[in-house]
Amino acid sequence: MAVKIRLRRMGAKKAPFYRVVVADSRFPRDGRFIEEIGYYNPLTNPAEIKIDGEKAKKWISNGAQPTDTVKALLKKSGITE
Repeated sequence: MAVKIRLRRMGAKKAPFYRVVVADSRFPRDGRFIEEIGYYNPLTNPAEIKIDGEKAKKWISNGAQPTDTVKALLKKSGITE
């Protein structure tokens, strides 16, 4: 099972809000997920990022691959380097 840490789009049309989730890569973007570990709101200034660092590190150590966007968010929030 290929596990990814990725964004799940929420919110209304033209008003995106994202949840950071751990999901099997075979499931759709907004489909079933294993665990929710945070959220990202790009509409606020500055963008609001809240990710549970302990859960993210645990999943990465267990082999979950973050997507490019989530990797940048983790770096920006100071969880990874």
